[in-house]
Amino acid sequence: MKLDIDFVRGQFPAFETASLQGQAFFENAGGSYTCAPVIDRLTRFYHERKVQPYAPYPASRLGGAEMDEARQRLAAILGVESDELSFGPSTTQNAYVLAQAFAEMMAPGEAIVVTNQDHEANSGPWRRLAARGLDIREWQVDPETGHLNPEDLEDLLDDSVRLVCFPHCSNVVGEINPVTEITALAHAAGAFTCVDGVSYAPHGLPDVGRLGPDIYLFSAYKTYGPHQGIMVMRRTLGNLLPNQGHHFNGDSLYKRFTPAGPDHAQVAACAGMADYIDALYAHHFDQDADPSARGQAVHDLMRAHEKELLAPLLEAVTARNSVRLIGPADAGNRAPTVALALNRPGEEVAAKLSSHGIMAGGGDFYAGRVLNAMGVDETAGVLRLSFTHYTAPHEIDQLLGALDAEL
Repeated sequence: MKLDIDFVRGQFPAFETASLQGQAFFENAGGSYTCAPVIDRLTRFYHERKVQPYAPYPASRLGGAEMDEARQRLAAILGVESDELSFGPSTTQNAYVLAQAFAEMMAPGEAIVVTNQDHEANSGPWRRLAARGLDIREWQVDPETGHLNPEDLEDLLDDSVRLVCFPHCSNVVGEINPVTEITALAHAAGAFTCVDGVSYAPHGLPDVGRLGPDIYLFSAYKTYGPHQGIMVMRRTLGNLLPNQGHHFNGDSLYKRFTPAGPDHAQVAACAGMADYIDALYAHHFDQDADPSARGQAVHDLMRAHEKELLAPLLEAVTARNSVRLIGPADAGNRAPTVALALNRPGEEVAAKLSSHGIMAGGGDFYAGRVLNAMGVDETAGVLRLSFTHYTAPHEIDQLLGALDAEL
Protein backbone atom coordinates (compact mmCIF):
# COMPACT_ATOMS: atom_id res chain seq x y z
CA MET A 1 0.00 0.00 0.00
CA LYS A 2 1.39 3.40 -1.03
CA LEU A 3 0.30 6.76 0.26
CA ASP A 4 -2.06 8.53 -2.14
CA ILE A 5 -0.25 11.86 -2.23
CA ASP A 6 -2.99 13.57 -4.26
CA PHE A 7 -5.58 12.63 -1.65
CA VAL A 8 -3.29 13.80 1.13
CA ARG A 9 -2.60 17.18 -0.42
CA GLY A 10 -6.32 17.63 -1.00
CA GLN A 11 -6.77 17.67 2.79
CA PHE A 12 -4.57 20.78 3.19
CA PRO A 13 -5.96 24.14 2.00
CA ALA A 14 -2.43 25.57 1.81
CA PHE A 15 -1.81 23.64 -1.39
CA GLU A 16 -4.70 25.48 -3.08
CA THR A 17 -3.68 28.94 -1.86
CA ALA A 18 -2.60 31.25 -4.69
CA SER A 19 0.24 32.88 -2.76
CA LEU A 20 1.84 29.49 -2.08
CA GLN A 21 1.77 28.16 -5.62
CA GLY A 22 5.25 27.18 -6.78
CA GLN A 23 6.53 27.29 -3.20
CA ALA A 24 7.89 24.06 -1.71
CA PHE A 25 7.71 23.97 2.09
CA PHE A 26 10.81 22.54 3.77
CA GLU A 27 10.58 23.99 7.28
CA ASN A 28 7.91 21.63 8.56
CA ALA A 29 9.94 20.90 11.71
CA GLY A 30 9.17 24.48 12.75
CA GLY A 31 5.44 24.05 12.21
CA SER A 32 3.35 22.14 9.69
CA TYR A 33 0.52 23.20 7.44
CA THR A 34 -2.88 22.71 9.07
CA CYS A 35 -5.30 20.12 7.75
CA ALA A 36 -8.82 21.10 6.72
CA PRO A 37 -10.68 19.25 9.52
CA VAL A 38 -8.78 21.26 12.14
CA ILE A 39 -9.50 24.54 10.36
CA ASP A 40 -13.18 23.63 9.95
CA ARG A 41 -13.55 22.74 13.64
CA LEU A 42 -11.75 25.87 14.78
CA THR A 43 -13.94 28.04 12.56
CA ARG A 44 -17.12 26.34 13.79
CA PHE A 45 -16.09 26.71 17.42
CA TYR A 46 -15.46 30.43 17.08
CA HIS A 47 -18.70 30.91 15.14
CA GLU A 48 -21.02 28.73 17.21
CA ARG A 49 -19.47 27.56 20.50
CA LYS A 50 -17.17 30.30 21.80
CA VAL A 51 -18.69 30.33 25.28
CA GLN A 52 -17.62 28.91 28.63
CA PRO A 53 -17.88 25.13 28.12
CA TYR A 54 -19.67 22.47 30.18
CA ALA A 55 -22.73 24.56 31.06
CA PRO A 56 -26.19 23.06 30.35
CA TYR A 57 -27.15 25.29 27.39
CA PRO A 58 -26.54 23.86 23.90
CA ALA A 59 -23.62 25.99 22.69
CA SER A 60 -21.71 25.36 25.90
CA ARG A 61 -22.57 21.69 26.06
CA LEU A 62 -21.44 21.14 22.46
CA GLY A 63 -18.21 23.06 23.04
CA GLY A 64 -17.32 20.97 26.09
CA ALA A 65 -18.22 17.76 24.30
CA GLU A 66 -15.92 18.63 21.42
CA MET A 67 -13.05 19.33 23.81
CA ASP A 68 -13.63 15.94 25.42
CA GLU A 69 -13.81 14.34 21.99
CA ALA A 70 -10.37 15.66 21.09
CA ARG A 71 -8.80 14.26 24.24
CA GLN A 72 -10.56 10.91 24.00
CA ARG A 73 -9.89 10.27 20.31
CA LEU A 74 -6.23 11.33 20.36
CA ALA A 75 -5.61 9.26 23.49
CA ALA A 76 -7.11 6.21 21.77
CA ILE A 77 -4.85 6.67 18.74
CA LEU A 78 -1.83 7.02 21.06
CA GLY A 79 -2.78 3.82 22.91
CA VAL A 80 -3.38 5.43 26.33
CA GLU A 81 -6.36 6.16 28.56
CA SER A 82 -8.29 9.36 27.86
CA ASP A 83 -7.44 10.99 31.19
CA GLU A 84 -3.73 10.34 30.58
CA LEU A 85 -3.71 12.97 27.82
CA SER A 86 -3.81 16.70 28.48
CA PHE A 87 -3.32 19.96 26.60
CA GLY A 88 -1.18 22.98 27.38
CA PRO A 89 -0.13 26.17 25.58
CA SER A 90 3.10 24.59 24.28
CA THR A 91 5.44 21.68 24.86
CA THR A 92 7.95 24.04 26.46
CA GLN A 93 5.31 25.22 28.93
CA ASN A 94 4.26 21.65 29.67
CA ALA A 95 7.88 20.74 30.43
CA TYR A 96 8.25 23.70 32.80
CA VAL A 97 5.15 22.64 34.72
CA LEU A 98 6.50 19.08 34.93
CA ALA A 99 9.85 20.34 36.20
CA GLN A 100 8.13 22.17 39.04
CA ALA A 101 6.21 19.03 39.95
CA PHE A 102 9.35 16.88 40.01
CA ALA A 103 11.20 19.50 42.05
CA GLU A 104 8.49 19.27 44.71
CA MET A 105 8.63 15.46 44.75
CA MET A 106 12.41 14.97 44.69
CA ALA A 107 14.92 15.43 47.50
CA PRO A 108 18.23 17.32 47.20
CA GLY A 109 20.93 15.06 45.80
CA GLU A 110 18.52 12.96 43.75
CA ALA A 111 19.26 12.98 40.03
CA ILE A 112 17.74 13.74 36.65
CA VAL A 113 19.43 12.69 33.41
CA VAL A 114 19.17 15.05 30.44
CA THR A 115 20.84 14.92 27.02
CA ASN A 116 22.70 17.44 24.91
CA GLN A 117 20.79 16.16 21.86
CA ASP A 118 17.48 17.67 22.94
CA HIS A 119 15.72 20.81 21.86
CA GLU A 120 15.92 23.26 24.76
CA ALA A 121 12.29 22.53 25.71
CA ASN A 122 13.18 19.14 27.21
CA SER A 123 16.53 20.28 28.56
CA GLY A 124 16.46 23.79 30.03
CA PRO A 125 13.56 23.30 32.49
CA TRP A 126 15.28 20.26 34.02
CA ARG A 127 18.76 21.81 34.10
CA ARG A 128 17.43 24.76 36.09
CA LEU A 129 16.56 22.40 38.92
CA ALA A 130 20.27 22.19 39.77
CA ALA A 131 19.73 25.50 41.59
CA ARG A 132 17.29 23.65 43.86
CA GLY A 133 19.82 21.02 44.86
CA LEU A 134 19.07 18.32 42.34
CA ASP A 135 21.87 16.45 40.55
CA ILE A 136 21.60 17.05 36.80
CA ARG A 137 23.57 14.53 34.72
CA GLU A 138 24.17 14.92 31.00
CA TRP A 139 23.94 11.99 28.61
CA GLN A 140 26.18 13.17 25.79
CA VAL A 141 26.08 12.51 22.06
CA ASP A 142 28.93 11.16 20.00
CA PRO A 143 30.62 14.37 18.74
CA GLU A 144 31.06 12.96 15.24
CA THR A 145 27.66 11.41 14.62
CA GLY A 146 25.31 13.02 17.13
CA HIS A 147 24.26 9.52 18.22
CA LEU A 148 23.01 8.83 21.76
CA ASN A 149 24.46 5.50 22.87
CA PRO A 150 22.27 3.65 25.40
CA GLU A 151 25.42 2.09 26.86
CA ASP A 152 26.55 5.58 27.89
CA LEU A 153 23.25 6.07 29.67
CA GLU A 154 23.85 2.94 31.75
CA ASP A 155 26.97 4.57 33.17
CA LEU A 156 24.83 7.47 34.46
CA LEU A 157 22.13 5.38 36.12
CA ASP A 158 22.16 4.52 39.81
CA ASP A 159 19.71 4.42 42.72
CA SER A 160 19.54 8.22 42.96
CA VAL A 161 18.21 8.80 39.42
CA ARG A 162 14.49 9.57 39.36
CA LEU A 163 13.97 10.72 35.76
CA VAL A 164 15.59 10.31 32.33
CA CYS A 165 14.69 12.94 29.71
CA PHE A 166 15.50 12.37 26.04
CA PRO A 167 14.07 13.00 22.55
CA HIS A 168 12.30 10.48 20.36
CA CYS A 169 14.37 12.16 17.69
CA SER A 170 16.35 15.39 17.67
CA ASN A 171 15.15 18.37 15.67
CA VAL A 172 18.59 18.67 14.04
CA VAL A 173 20.23 15.22 14.32
CA GLY A 174 17.08 13.49 13.09
CA GLU A 175 18.08 10.00 14.28
CA ILE A 176 15.21 8.02 15.78
CA ASN A 177 16.13 6.94 19.28
CA PRO A 178 15.04 3.51 20.63
CA VAL A 179 12.41 4.72 23.11
CA THR A 180 11.44 1.29 24.39
CA GLU A 181 15.04 0.20 25.01
CA ILE A 182 15.95 3.43 26.76
CA THR A 183 12.79 3.34 28.87
CA ALA A 184 13.53 -0.24 29.90
CA LEU A 185 17.02 0.79 31.07
CA ALA A 186 15.59 3.68 33.07
CA HIS A 187 12.83 1.58 34.61
CA ALA A 188 15.31 -1.12 35.61
CA ALA A 189 17.18 1.56 37.55
CA GLY A 190 13.98 2.78 39.21
CA ALA A 191 13.66 5.94 37.10
CA PHE A 192 10.82 7.38 35.04
CA THR A 193 11.20 8.67 31.47
CA CYS A 194 10.12 11.89 29.77
CA VAL A 195 10.27 11.73 25.97
CA ASP A 196 10.18 14.78 23.71
CA GLY A 197 8.25 13.57 20.68
CA VAL A 198 7.87 16.96 18.99
CA SER A 199 10.15 16.06 16.08
CA TYR A 200 8.80 12.53 15.69
CA ALA A 201 5.01 12.82 16.00
CA PRO A 202 4.51 14.76 12.72
CA HIS A 203 5.76 11.66 10.90
CA GLY A 204 3.10 9.41 12.37
CA LEU A 205 1.58 9.46 15.84
CA PRO A 206 3.28 6.74 17.90
CA ASP A 207 1.62 4.07 20.02
CA VAL A 208 2.83 5.53 23.31
CA GLY A 209 1.25 2.71 25.28
CA ARG A 210 3.34 0.18 23.40
CA LEU A 211 6.54 2.25 23.49
CA GLY A 212 6.30 2.47 27.27
CA PRO A 213 7.52 5.94 28.39
CA ASP A 214 5.94 7.57 31.43
CA ILE A 215 5.65 11.00 29.78
CA TYR A 216 5.40 11.76 26.06
CA LEU A 217 5.30 15.35 24.81
CA PHE A 218 4.56 16.73 21.34
CA SER A 219 3.15 19.82 19.64
CA ALA A 220 -0.15 19.90 17.78
CA TYR A 221 0.95 22.81 15.58
CA LYS A 222 3.72 20.64 14.15
CA THR A 223 1.27 17.78 13.69
CA TYR A 224 -1.25 19.49 11.35
CA GLY A 225 -3.18 21.07 14.22
CA PRO A 226 -3.52 24.30 16.24
CA HIS A 227 -0.92 25.82 18.56
CA GLN A 228 -1.21 23.48 21.53
CA GLY A 229 1.18 21.25 23.43
CA ILE A 230 -0.05 17.70 23.96
CA MET A 231 1.18 15.63 26.87
CA VAL A 232 0.71 11.99 27.77
CA MET A 233 1.20 11.38 31.48
CA ARG A 234 0.78 7.76 32.50
CA ARG A 235 -1.41 7.31 35.55
CA THR A 236 1.15 5.73 37.90
CA LEU A 237 3.48 8.70 37.66
CA GLY A 238 0.72 11.29 37.37
CA ASN A 239 -0.76 10.26 40.70
CA LEU A 240 2.67 10.40 42.40
CA LEU A 241 3.55 13.91 41.27
CA PRO A 242 2.17 16.88 43.22
CA ASN A 243 -0.84 18.62 41.70
CA GLN A 244 0.15 21.74 39.71
CA GLY A 245 -3.39 22.83 38.88
CA HIS A 246 -6.15 24.38 40.98
CA HIS A 247 -6.57 22.53 44.25
CA PHE A 248 -10.11 21.50 43.32
CA ASN A 249 -8.77 19.78 40.16
CA GLY A 250 -6.31 17.62 42.07
CA ASP A 251 -8.36 14.47 41.61
CA SER A 252 -8.49 14.84 37.81
CA LEU A 253 -5.38 13.43 36.14
CA TYR A 254 -5.72 15.44 32.94
CA LYS A 255 -6.11 18.68 34.90
CA ARG A 256 -3.32 18.17 37.45
CA PHE A 257 -0.61 19.56 35.17
CA THR A 258 -2.60 22.36 33.52
CA PRO A 259 -2.29 25.34 35.89
CA ALA A 260 -4.24 27.73 33.65
CA GLY A 261 -7.52 27.26 31.83
CA PRO A 262 -7.03 25.65 28.41
CA ASP A 263 -7.64 27.37 25.10
CA HIS A 264 -11.10 25.90 24.55
CA ALA A 265 -11.28 26.48 20.80
CA GLN A 266 -7.84 25.06 20.06
CA VAL A 267 -8.37 22.01 22.25
CA ALA A 268 -11.65 21.31 20.46
CA ALA A 269 -10.00 21.80 17.07
CA CYS A 270 -7.45 19.09 17.93
CA ALA A 271 -10.24 16.59 17.25
CA GLY A 272 -9.63 17.49 13.61
CA MET A 273 -6.24 15.79 13.87
CA ALA A 274 -8.10 12.55 14.65
CA ASP A 275 -10.52 13.26 11.79
CA TYR A 276 -7.58 13.54 9.43
CA ILE A 277 -5.97 10.28 10.57
CA ASP A 278 -9.30 8.49 10.25
CA ALA A 279 -9.81 9.95 6.77
CA LEU A 280 -6.40 8.71 5.66
CA TYR A 281 -7.14 5.28 7.04
CA ALA A 282 -10.58 5.07 5.40
CA HIS A 283 -9.16 6.12 2.03
CA HIS A 284 -6.35 3.55 2.05
CA PHE A 285 -7.81 0.54 3.88
CA ASP A 286 -11.04 -1.46 3.59
CA GLN A 287 -11.11 -3.28 6.93
CA ASP A 288 -12.21 -1.69 10.18
CA ALA A 289 -9.76 -1.39 13.07
CA ASP A 290 -9.55 0.14 16.52
CA PRO A 291 -8.12 3.67 16.85
CA SER A 292 -4.64 2.53 17.85
CA ALA A 293 -4.41 0.14 14.89
CA ARG A 294 -5.69 2.83 12.52
CA GLY A 295 -3.08 5.21 13.86
CA GLN A 296 -0.32 2.64 13.40
CA ALA A 297 -1.39 1.90 9.83
CA VAL A 298 -1.39 5.60 8.95
CA HIS A 299 1.96 6.02 10.72
CA ASP A 300 3.45 3.29 8.53
CA LEU A 301 2.03 4.84 5.35
CA MET A 302 3.53 8.19 6.24
CA ARG A 303 6.93 6.78 7.13
CA ALA A 304 7.17 4.69 3.97
CA HIS A 305 6.43 7.72 1.79
CA GLU A 306 8.88 9.91 3.71
CA LYS A 307 11.70 7.38 3.51
CA GLU A 308 11.24 7.06 -0.25
CA LEU A 309 11.58 10.83 -0.66
CA LEU A 310 14.34 11.20 1.91
CA ALA A 311 16.78 8.76 0.29
CA PRO A 312 17.68 10.90 -2.78
CA LEU A 313 18.05 14.01 -0.64
CA LEU A 314 20.47 12.26 1.71
CA GLU A 315 22.40 10.87 -1.25
CA ALA A 316 22.69 14.31 -2.81
CA VAL A 317 23.95 16.09 0.29
CA THR A 318 26.39 13.40 1.41
CA ALA A 319 28.07 13.56 -2.00
CA ARG A 320 29.14 17.18 -1.42
CA ASN A 321 32.50 17.88 0.21
CA SER A 322 31.37 21.35 1.30
CA VAL A 323 28.42 19.98 3.28
CA ARG A 324 28.37 18.14 6.60
CA LEU A 325 25.19 16.15 7.17
CA ILE A 326 24.22 16.18 10.84
CA GLY A 327 23.08 12.70 11.86
CA PRO A 328 22.79 9.42 9.96
CA ALA A 329 22.72 9.09 6.20
CA ASP A 330 20.31 6.12 6.41
CA ALA A 331 16.75 7.14 5.52
CA GLY A 332 15.38 4.19 7.47
CA ASN A 333 16.65 5.40 10.83
CA ARG A 334 15.90 9.10 10.77
CA ALA A 335 13.05 11.52 10.38
CA PRO A 336 13.03 13.67 7.24
CA THR A 337 14.63 16.53 9.15
CA VAL A 338 17.95 17.18 7.43
CA ALA A 339 20.36 19.64 9.01
CA LEU A 340 23.44 20.68 7.04
CA ALA A 341 26.51 22.44 8.42
CA LEU A 342 27.99 24.61 5.68
CA ASN A 343 30.91 26.97 5.16
CA ARG A 344 28.57 29.93 5.72
CA PRO A 345 25.55 30.69 7.93
CA GLY A 346 22.57 28.46 7.36
CA GLU A 347 20.19 31.41 7.35
CA GLU A 348 22.12 32.99 4.49
CA VAL A 349 21.69 29.89 2.34
CA ALA A 350 18.02 29.59 3.27
CA ALA A 351 17.51 33.13 1.96
CA LYS A 352 19.13 32.18 -1.36
CA LEU A 353 16.95 29.07 -1.64
CA SER A 354 13.84 31.22 -1.29
CA SER A 355 14.52 32.66 -4.75
CA HIS A 356 13.99 29.12 -6.06
CA GLY A 357 10.65 28.76 -4.28
CA ILE A 358 12.14 26.75 -1.40
CA MET A 359 10.85 27.63 2.07
CA ALA A 360 13.56 26.49 4.47
CA GLY A 361 15.21 27.77 7.63
CA GLY A 362 18.66 28.43 9.04
CA GLY A 363 19.92 28.86 12.59
CA ASP A 364 20.43 26.84 15.75
CA PHE A 365 16.77 25.82 16.13
CA TYR A 366 16.98 25.90 19.95
CA ALA A 367 19.42 23.01 19.72
CA GLY A 368 22.66 24.86 20.36
CA ARG A 369 23.90 22.27 22.84
CA VAL A 370 24.11 19.49 20.28
CA LEU A 371 25.59 21.78 17.62
CA ASN A 372 28.31 22.83 20.04
CA ALA A 373 28.92 19.21 21.02
CA MET A 374 29.41 18.33 17.34
CA GLY A 375 31.78 21.23 16.69
CA VAL A 376 29.31 23.29 14.67
CA ASP A 377 29.51 27.05 15.11
CA GLU A 378 26.27 27.85 16.90
CA THR A 379 26.22 31.41 15.57
CA ALA A 380 26.38 30.13 11.98
CA GLY A 381 23.96 27.34 12.72
CA VAL A 382 22.77 24.93 10.08
CA LEU A 383 20.53 24.88 7.05
CA ARG A 384 17.52 22.74 7.94
CA LEU A 385 15.45 21.01 5.27
CA SER A 386 12.47 19.31 6.89
CA PHE A 387 9.47 17.76 5.25
CA THR A 388 6.61 15.43 6.03
CA HIS A 389 4.24 13.01 4.34
CA TYR A 390 2.38 15.67 2.36
CA THR A 391 5.58 16.58 0.51
CA ALA A 392 5.40 15.48 -3.13
CA PRO A 393 8.18 14.01 -5.31
CA HIS A 394 8.21 17.08 -7.55
CA GLU A 395 9.02 19.23 -4.51
CA ILE A 396 12.06 17.06 -3.75
CA ASP A 397 13.16 17.59 -7.36
CA GLN A 398 12.66 21.34 -6.93
CA LEU A 399 14.76 21.27 -3.75
CA LEU A 400 17.58 19.27 -5.35
CA GLY A 401 17.72 21.73 -8.24
CA ALA A 402 17.89 24.66 -5.84
CA LEU A 403 20.68 23.00 -3.83
CA ASP A 404 22.64 22.42 -7.04
CA ALA A 405 22.38 26.12 -7.80
CA GLU A 406 23.27 27.43 -4.36
CA LEU A 407 25.65 24.98 -2.64
